[in-house]
Amino acid sequence: MHAEKYYFTIQNGPTLREGLFIKKNKDRWEKVQQGEAPDADEMAKDFVQLVDDLAYAKTFYPTSKITGFVNSLASRIYLRIYQNRREDSNLIVRFWKLDLPLTIARHYRILLFCAFIFLLFYMLGFISARFDQQFTREVLGDSYVDMTERNIANGNPFGVYQSGNAFISWLGLMVWNILVAMLAFVKGIVFGIFSLSALVENAMMVGVFHQMFAAHGLGVEFIFAVMLHGMLELTAIVIACGAGVVMGTSYLFPGTISRMAAFKNGVKDGVKIVVGLIPVFCVAAFFEGFITGLYKMHIVINLLLLAMLGGFILWYFIVYPYRLKKRTAMQTPVATHA
Repeated sequence: MHAEKYYFTIQNGPTLREGLFIKKNKDRWEKVQQGEAPDADEMAKDFVQLVDDLAYAKTFYPTSKITGFVNSLASRIYLRIYQNRREDSNLIVRFWKLDLPLTIARHYRILLFCAFIFLLFYMLGFISARFDQQFTREVLGDSYVDMTERNIANGNPFGVYQSGNAFISWLGLMVWNILVAMLAFVKGIVFGIFSLSALVENAMMVGVFHQMFAAHGLGVEFIFAVMLHGMLELTAIVIACGAGVVMGTSYLFPGTISRMAAFKNGVKDGVKIVVGLIPVFCVAAFFEGFITGLYKMHIVINLLLLAMLGGFILWYFIVYPYRLKKRTAMQTPVATHA
């Protein structure tokens, strides 16, 4: 007999059926999942018990979903213990280095779905505006379309980004975009429906906006000019709407915990994501206020800036969360058979 199997036989008696095993430990697992450990000692105790649970599950239910669930709990609490070893002064750094990327990785399916929805309705807006000029005016408004038409006729198609004081524009745009993102997130409380609605509305508007310039042969120029700030801004809007969907759907699929506990976790994760986007909106507004107005700069500079921003988005919101999640799972101690 394996030493591990013998150990659990001593501790728990005859092998527990899976349902009984879950019932016996469910309350403790829910407490761990909600992060209710009051101090480091209690957290360490929970971790030791989780390792025992994981070893038992891997021995008797190696192909069960409960084994993966217990392993994820152990991973989470192990990371929490590791984080608590750092100084309090590192809390802010740790948030963007660990907490936010891991939260994004935990909900990557929802965020990818939102990115797909954005691209889909962006294309629908672009195509609709191409075949119906009145649709452009309905979406953007007559005054804005007329102003843009005058700027194009005067040889300064993106002149709207050159108006006003750059510093005031930066602050105004930063506050406005953060408020829009917060509102899009809060709307998601009803099953994420209104967050998706806000996402569709923004996607259609950007598609129509792009087509308005493409109709005058300025489609490529639009990318060089608007996407200098739009790449960050639109990525953040998509993720903020995704955070609303995370919150709104959390109590629809609670898993092994209560709906209220799942909803609390969804709210925490959603807030964490939206708060993490604030620096992104700040930088996007800076580009819109100070850089986009210089859209006639050399094409090489434009390409370098676009590549830099695109590389940051790809790394921080896709590659890094995936690698961090994988590394965290590998670092989690897993009991083995004797």
